[in-house]
Amino acid sequence: MRIRSALTAVAVVLAGLVAGVGSSSAAGSSSAAAYCGITWGSAEKSAGTLSDAPLTEVRTGRHDCYDRVVFEFAGPVDGYAIGYGETWTEGEGLALSPYTAGGALLRVSLRAPAYDDAHQGTVPYAVGEHAANLLRYPTVRDVVFGGSFEGYSTFAVGVRARLPFRVLVLTGPGTHSRIVLDVAHQW
Repeated sequence: MRIRSALTAVAVVLAGLVAGVGSSSAAGSSSAAAYCGITWGSAEKSAGTLSDAPLTEVRTGRHDCYDRVVFEFAGPVDGYAIGYGETWTEGEGLALSPYTAGGALLRVSLRAPAYDDAHQGTVPYAVGEHAANLLRYPTVRDVVFGGSFEGYSTFAVGVRARLPFRVLVLTGPGTHSRIVLDVAHQW
């Protein structure tokens, strides 16, 4: 009889806890904070116009809440289109997904060339080459150069999964500008 009473008491306590969790999560869902305050979403983002300032460098960085890819240009650049989906090489139409690590692929189209006025490359990668070492990055898995054709430069950015991302356009240092891609570690 004591065991039955104890089990009944435990069942009542557990039922109360379950009901409390359900009501607090429903009530808290409208006020729950997003991961690191991130509310970016994963829809395609695009802005800006075509520029003739060449791409000069691609670098990456790890942060507490996101991984970052920085595209730096020798002049003002503000044009890009970035979204999830297949990435194709510029001018050739070769799919980059078989050559890019990650569970999801961000196609990065920069509205600026990766060559100068004499059509000499301004970055040290050939089409299909990996532009960054991403060892120990939690989210970004690969950055593959897709080429530059008719003023547009393309990269495939492999990420762990389809996650929220944002794009920033920054001026400086000096006359340079940067297009920054941040990909959150989680939703």
